[in-house]
Amino acid sequence: MASNQTSHDLIEGLRTSCNNLVRRMMRLPFGILDEISRVIGREASGRNSSYPEPLHQLEDFEINIPEEWYFLNAFESQYGESHPFFYASRFMEALKIATNESKFVFVYLHSPDHPLTPSFCHGTLCSELVVQFLDANFVSWGAVASRGEGLEMAKALRVSSFPFCAVVAPATGKAIAVLQQVEGPVSPEALVEILQRTLEEQGSSFRLAIVAEEEVMRENRRLREEQDKAYLAALQKDKEKEEVLSATERRRKANDENLSRKPAQKHTLEKMKEVPKETPRPKEASKDAQKKENITLRKMQPHTRLLIRFPNGTKKEKMFTSTDTIRSIYKYIDSLEIPGVGSYQLISNFPRKVYGHEQLDMTLREAGLHPNAALFLELIS
Repeated sequence: MASNQTSHDLIEGLRTSCNNLVRRMMRLPFGILDEISRVIGREASGRNSSYPEPLHQLEDFEINIPEEWYFLNAFESQYGESHPFFYASRFMEALKIATNESKFVFVYLHSPDHPLTPSFCHGTLCSELVVQFLDANFVSWGAVASRGEGLEMAKALRVSSFPFCAVVAPATGKAIAVLQQVEGPVSPEALVEILQRTLEEQGSSFRLAIVAEEEVMRENRRLREEQDKAYLAALQKDKEKEEVLSATERRRKANDENLSRKPAQKHTLEKMKEVPKETPRPKEASKDAQKKENITLRKMQPHTRLLIRFPNGTKKEKMFTSTDTIRSIYKYIDSLEIPGVGSYQLISNFPRKVYGHEQLDMTLREAGLHPNAALFLELIS
């Protein structure tokens, strides 16, 4: 903000100190310049009677000549080619050239049939002194005051007499500044003196004012950018807060739904407790269903059925519990006191597995002999 205030103070100081110097400065909005550009290529309708009509001998130039070249062709046809370098372009193009070259624009509005025009053009505008000074220090632009851009410029500048010249500068805020106007006849020396004084008095102060205004614009732009960033940051924070609140609300709703479901679940569990654990089977159940049920019940029992084959070919079938150990089988075999059975070990086929002294404390379930298995007694020599 300090920089912004300093720039404003600089502008006001320049305007105060140079008040007498810039009293002829006027600003023309670009809207007028747009209107000037729109009339290019056609003759302005309803000409103001205060601006003279062009000489009849110049009407031949209107055929097949671009508007930008009309003034230059008309001027050279009467006063020759020794004149300031007038840019054959629209006014806005000349203004851009002046901006790029950091120069002012010298505007000449030509009134072909005005009685003072010939003497001014021959004696002043085309003099070597004026030509050299203008070409070195200005971007020169001319137009016929009774047509096209020349007519619109004459209306905008409120030209009251001819010959007419002006010093125009590009300004900020979509405007141009008219720094000096010269109306009526003037000698080459007087014109150069006026232009020189305008450059000295207006040049530095006007450029400093432009620089200061540009600095203010840059500062304002920077402030707007900072405000935009702060606004976007605030929006982002608000969005994050809304997301947090939304997540909290979703969790609260989910908890409420869970709490509302729990009584229903409790009621369902109570009903399940009321259902008898075993439902009587109908008498008309099929034999296959009964058989499957018997097999399931046998599997649920902790008993293990073992078939033991001895070396003499005899077999013994014995029921054990699944928690009995391999040692229990050995004790059972020893209790039989079978003749010819000394040292032995128990094995199973497919795949062959030995249940020896290292497996004595292993349960039948752990040994994979539950719910039933076949074992062979193998003698050890």
